[in-house]
Amino acid sequence: MKRLSAGILLFRRVGRTLEVLLIRPGGPYWRKRDVGAWQIPKGAVEEGEEPLAAAFREVEEELGLRLEGEPLPLGRIRQTGGKLVEAYALEAGFDPAALVSIMFDLEWPPRSGKMQQFPEVEEARWFTVPAATEMMLPSQLPLLGRLVETLGW
Repeated sequence: MKRLSAGILLFRRVGRTLEVLLIRPGGPYWRKRDVGAWQIPKGAVEEGEEPLAAAFREVEEELGLRLEGEPLPLGRIRQTGGKLVEAYALEAGFDPAALVSIMFDLEWPPRSGKMQQFPEVEEARWFTVPAATEMMLPSQLPLLGRLVETLGW
């Protein structure tokens, strides 16, 4: 069975411009990546957990933001590595400077026996839709198109 993650594509309207909030994951693998590395806040759906509940939990863990409201379903995508992502969209405000991410432990450098802590999310940033199209993880791009179509933007 493929792993299932869930996440929320946050959006806001600034005048006549639609913006989306994307995150750059933390840890050494993502440290020097930019174009094609930005993603929606998401994470694993735990056993017995509904995808929507997991999506809300992951946003809170990764951004420090407790969301409220009824999100729009964006459906499911399959990322390049095979992971399935159930995604939603929700209009919300968030100041990226207020980012508070949980940490994870990783042996770094590999096979060194030394454990280090890294934030799950290194950075969050608002992007216009054209900029997000360039910066987003390619396998998550369908979510951006679905959001634009759903909103009739």
